[in-house]
Amino acid sequence: MVLEKIISVVQVLPDLNSGGVERGTLEVNKYLANIGHRSIVISNGGRMVEQILKDNGEHYKLAVGKKNLFTIFTIFKLIKFIKVNKVDVVHARSRLPAWVCYFALRLIKKTNRPIFITTVHGPYSVNFYSSIMTKGDSVIVVSKMIEQYVLQNYKIDKNKLFLNYRGVSNKEFPYKYRASQTWLKGWYKEFPQTKNKIILTLPARITRWKGQDDFLVLLKKIIVNQPNVHGLIVGEERKKSKFLNELKNTTAKLGLNKNITFVGHRADVKEIISISSIVFSLAKKPEAFGRVSLESLSVGIPVIGYSHGGVEEQLKELLPKGLIDVGKIDDVNKLASEWINKPPTMRKNNFFTLKKMLKNTLNVYKKEIKRN
Repeated sequence: MVLEKIISVVQVLPDLNSGGVERGTLEVNKYLANIGHRSIVISNGGRMVEQILKDNGEHYKLAVGKKNLFTIFTIFKLIKFIKVNKVDVVHARSRLPAWVCYFALRLIKKTNRPIFITTVHGPYSVNFYSSIMTKGDSVIVVSKMIEQYVLQNYKIDKNKLFLNYRGVSNKEFPYKYRASQTWLKGWYKEFPQTKNKIILTLPARITRWKGQDDFLVLLKKIIVNQPNVHGLIVGEERKKSKFLNELKNTTAKLGLNKNITFVGHRADVKEIISISSIVFSLAKKPEAFGRVSLESLSVGIPVIGYSHGGVEEQLKELLPKGLIDVGKIDDVNKLASEWINKPPTMRKNNFFTLKKMLKNTLNVYKKEIKRN
C-alpha cells in the first residue's frame, strides 16, 4: 500500500452513548476526516452518532457488542462491509467487538486483509476473553500502568505495544478557561445552593470503586473549618442503583444535605470544572487514565488524586503535590484545606495533548500499513 493515498479507517466499539472510549473515538474520527482520510465508526448506535456525522465521519450500525448467538451473522456482515468499502485499518476498542473483528479478518484473504489495531483502555479481568485486546498487529496502551498490566499478564512482544497517552484539546480545554456569564446565570438558576460557595467537585460515574463515599467523608471533615464549602458529585446516576441510595443515606446521616449536590450526567463538565476550587480523583482502584482529571489540570484547576494508575502519571508530570496515598482521607483533607486558602501554582499542560495523541494514532496506522 502507498502511504500517500487516502486511508479508510474503521473504529469498532459497542455503542456511542458516553464514556472516555467513546470520546476518544469521536476525536480520532474528527481528526482523520479533517485531514482527508475516510473515517468510519461501527457500533450499535447512541447519542454520539450525530457528532460522528457532524464531524464528516460515517457511521454503520451493527450490533458488534451484543452477547448472543446472532453475533455469528454480525461477523459475515462485517466481512462484506470491509470488502465493499476497501478498508485499510480496523481499530477495535472493546473486547467483544475485537473478537468479531478478529474472526472477520481471519476469513478475509491475507492479501486483501486490513491491518488490525487494538487499544487496551483498562485493566480487564485476565482471561482468554480479554486476551483478544493483545492480538492486534499493533496494540495501543493508554498509560504506563496499562503497559505494565499487559506485559505482566499476557505473552506479547513488547515491540507490539505503543504507549499513547490520551490527551485533551488545548482549544476545547484552554488554560485558565472560565465559564461564560450566560452559563453561570443558567447554572445558578438550576443550582442556587452553589452560589457564592467554595466548590469542590468529584466527577466520576457513580459506582462503588470511584470514591464518592470517601468524598462524603472528606466533605464532613472540611466543613468543620470551611463551612462555606459545597461539594458536587458529577456523574451518571442510575435511578435503581443500590450504591446511589447508600450515598444519599450517608449524606443525610453526615448532615451534608445542604453541603452537597448530586448533579447527574452533564454535558457541561468543563464549565463545572471551571467554577471548582479543587477537583478530586478518589478512585479506590487505579484508573487506566482518568480523563476528567486531565481536563481539570488543563484548564488550570488543581486536582488532588490518589497516587495510583493513570492519574498518578498525570499528576507526577503536572502537579506532583496533588498526590495522596490511597485511602488517606485525613491527608486529602489537610491538602484541600491548604489549597482552599492558597491555591497552588498550575503548570500549563503541554504534555498530555490531543494533538500528540491523534498524530501518534495515525502514525501507528501508517507504520502497520507500511509493514504489511
